[in-house]
Amino acid sequence: MNILVLYAHPVETSFNAGLHRMIVERLTAAGHTVDDCDLYAEGFDPRLTRQERLDYHNPRGPADAVAPYVERLLRADALVLSYPVWNYGFPAILKGFFDRVFLPGVSFKLVDGKAQPSLHNIRKVAAVTTYGGSRFRAMLMGDPPRRLIKRMLRATVKPGAPVTYLAHYAMNLSTDGTRKAFTTKVAARMDEF
Repeated sequence: MNILVLYAHPVETSFNAGLHRMIVERLTAAGHTVDDCDLYAEGFDPRLTRQERLDYHNPRGPADAVAPYVERLLRADALVLSYPVWNYGFPAILKGFFDRVFLPGVSFKLVDGKAQPSLHNIRKVAAVTTYGGSRFRAMLMGDPPRRLIKRMLRATVKPGAPVTYLAHYAMNLSTDGTRKAFTTKVAARMDEF
């Protein structure tokens, strides 16, 4: 498969950075073509401009600032997201990617004023993430990132596509053992992806 890996973490020495490198290595070793999109390294601007918002429902063309990202998303057969959860949400750069790239005509079509998901080229999704707090605390807050991946993204991609959510909770209390166990779990999932 052609897999778009969306990575969102600014620190190259972080646990997330290690997970990202391992994800790319495992998917590549399994024979997949990997388009590794490191949003920070690529200098992706998450800000939706005034003009982009005004033109939001208009057809976009190759001159659009996010056209290369749209092309990458539409070429992908699968999507793997690798990011931390901050303040019970996506990092701003990843949220901005969704705001600026998941456009009408890309991830959905408007038919009689209603959104119809259309990102059906994506046949598989996985999210690999870390939380500072516990799963219990995340659940008390409604765990927005998990819901967005498991519900919104699932509804946007090909119907019936498998969606995997791998989360290491309580990073603030993690140990070498818990991090190693999570890394092993992620490696196994990427090997069978």
